[in-house]
Formats: sequence, structure tokens, C-alpha cells
Amino acid sequence: MAVCGGRPAQRRTGARRRNPPARVVLVVPPMRSRREDTVRRAVSSGTAEAEVVGVVGAAPGVAETALTTETARRAGAVDDELMTLYPDAACALDHDGPFQLLVATVLSAQTTDARVNTVTPELFERYPDPAALGAARREDLEAILRPLGFQRAKAGHLLGIGQALTERFEGRVPCSREELVALPGVGRKTANVVLGNAFGRPAITVDTHVGRLSRRLGWTTSKDPLRVEKDIAALWEPWRWTDGCHRLIEHGRQVCSARSPRCGQCTLLEAGLCPQVGV
Repeated sequence: MAVCGGRPAQRRTGARRRNPPARVVLVVPPMRSRREDTVRRAVSSGTAEAEVVGVVGAAPGVAETALTTETARRAGAVDDELMTLYPDAACALDHDGPFQLLVATVLSAQTTDARVNTVTPELFERYPDPAALGAARREDLEAILRPLGFQRAKAGHLLGIGQALTERFEGRVPCSREELVALPGVGRKTANVVLGNAFGRPAITVDTHVGRLSRRLGWTTSKDPLRVEKDIAALWEPWRWTDGCHRLIEHGRQVCSARSPRCGQCTLLEAGLCPQVGV
């Protein structure tokens, strides 16, 4: 099992929601989070692991699409602007430690983070660790998970995760992407959420909001999550990856929605940072 570094996981109760101001004038440098500063120092000193900093199929700083220096400059400026708009942007799933975050992220498939947060208190009270989860009765899990939909499949995933963590990882959540994606119900997106938020390792999470905004901002033309991840990695320094995605998600929820984007209230457009591709 990979030995985990980075900052210890802290209790999260979801990202604090607030409506962004219609117009914002940037008068102070954006403030990075403690995690971003830690990652930036690690990358600068060369102590960050290549497996984390790199993205499969793309060398750091090199895009396979026709990305320009100007695109990279604008991408950094976008994150700086969003850092000011959403200083508290964070993972919206309530969790306390890697195990709870892993389980909550698996449950978030095909539903909302807010709905997941309604069932996890009872789930974690009854099954506080991998051993307890792996020994749960399937019908009991399905009853708890029914409000999320797909309860049979999700109960199966949780049973498998609990058993695998207990039998193969001494009850601990592994912190390598390779080991995470080998767990039942865990794909690259879930693995990246855990790596970035539980272990403080740079990771890009491409959900529907991140993909949509990346295309509208002209950072990528692809709808393939791995391709989008590569293109963002080529534009952003690794210290931006985890929290930068939270900021994109928040902006997607509050302003740049799928069907009726509020472009008239978007400071990115006002600042000349959004080309409105496809809008």
C-alpha cells in the first residue's frame, strides 16, 4: 500500500454556499488556501511525486491540443478571479477523513452531493469503519441508501469497499490512484476526489461543471473526462488543481449553468477571460 503524505484530512461539512456579487473589482491579490501553498512548495522543491503531478499521457506543461501561452495565462487569471469570488469553495460532501470521503463520493454517482449528505449521518453512525461496513447486511444498506437511487448497486459497492479495505489495506484507505481505482465502484474521478481532498495531493476532478466551463472558456474541445483533465493540467500549475476545480464547480452552479448561463453577472466575461465558446 502506498505511504501517504500531505496534510491530514480535516472534517468537512460541505462548501459554504453564497451568491456571488454581480460585479467584483479585484483590489487585492487572491488568497490561496493552506493546501495550495503546501502543494506549491512541494512542487517547486521537487518533493511532489511524479505520479501525482503528472497526468497519464501528458507531460507537465505540455498539451496535446493547440494550446497557447495566452490560453495558459487566461486560465491562471480565471482561477485567480474565482479565488476571490469563492474563497470558501470546497468539497460539498460532508465527511470526516478519507474513509468517509471515499464512501460519500461513491454514493454521489447519479445524485447530488446535498442528497448524499442526508443519508451519510445514519450510514456512518451504524458503520463507522471499513470492517463494520464490510460486515453489514445488504438489505440494511439498501434501506439506508434508497433515497439516493440505485441502492442495490451502491450497497454492493460499499460492501466490496469495506471488505477490500479490511482484508487488503489493514482498514485504511490507500492513497495511490492505482490502488483506489481497483476498489469496487471507484473510478478515476472518485480517486481524484479522495487524493486531492483527503490526502492533499494534486488532482483534477472533472465533473459536469468542470467539463462544461472548460469548453466554454476555450481550454478544451473534448467531452472525454480524461482528455479534459489532461488539458487543464497543461494550463494550470499543480497547486491549483484540487481547489481550482472546486471553484469551477461553484461558478458552474451559481453562474455558468448548463441551460441558462447568467453571463450578464459573470465577472469572467467582464474581465475579458471568457470567450463564451458554444454559448
